[in-house]
Amino acid sequence: MSFLIGLFSGLFGGLVGLGGGVIMIPLMVAFFKFDQHQAHGTSLMALVFTGLSGAITYYLKGSVDVLAAAVLAAAAIFTARFGAVSANALPECKLQTAFGIFVICVSILLVSKPCLSHLAVLSHPAGGWQKIAVLLASGAVAGFLSGLSHPAAGWSKIAALLASGAVAGFLSGMMGVGGGSIMVPALVLMVGHSQYTAQGSSLLAMVPGGSVGAYTHWRLGNVVLRVLTGLVPGILIGTYFGGNLAHLLSEANLRLIFAAVLIWLGLRDIRSAAKKRLLAEARAKAEEEPQLAK
Repeated sequence: MSFLIGLFSGLFGGLVGLGGGVIMIPLMVAFFKFDQHQAHGTSLMALVFTGLSGAITYYLKGSVDVLAAAVLAAAAIFTARFGAVSANALPECKLQTAFGIFVICVSILLVSKPCLSHLAVLSHPAGGWQKIAVLLASGAVAGFLSGLSHPAAGWSKIAALLASGAVAGFLSGMMGVGGGSIMVPALVLMVGHSQYTAQGSSLLAMVPGGSVGAYTHWRLGNVVLRVLTGLVPGILIGTYFGGNLAHLLSEANLRLIFAAVLIWLGLRDIRSAAKKRLLAEARAKAEEEPQLAK
């Protein structure tokens, strides 16, 4: 069953260019009866391995900006731990509600994803990132990055990527996902990368931050290691076939269909969390009444 869950999650991620965590977590809760904390921690641990594999694949095709990924990862590694700790501190109902809201937000990003390339500020900036180390020595890095006469613009892009990495790292640790839904738009809009290069770079950037978040979840007892042997190969195979199948289907229709599925899953989580909260309150009230009668 873990292999099938990984396969379906990977297929989803490959079809629409997102990580499989938003599908994997609800499936683990439904079929494995994991609590929300275990599902988040186990999902993140699995996504670290698949993210590394995906990053290598993109890198071999020349579609990874290593230095841009390093800037994102530098911030993510500091915030991923806080995200994992914050998730562990939340009651299950509140964490499930937060995850439902997050999934709905991802569905909105999924529908608007085709617009990102039209909003990009630059068209071919990758070479600037590759020369950062040399230009730092000459003090010209900011001007080169921006291609403008105002060096502050280049540094503002670096600051924006650091901020994006920090947000992505926190959400990765808290929600048990890769963080690509934050990093990919940042790389497209702020750096001007193509969608493909942005996805490859975000995969590489998520590995360090995801590793910190996954390790923190493991220390907190939120990772079920026995299912990883099925989840990881399932996601890898599903992602491969999903990526190839995506080229044969209408991308616009795929995005709309999966966005609708994500909205349904998000609303389902929010409704389920509300029911659990009401049941817990009713149970607590029932326990208090006999004590008051005495």
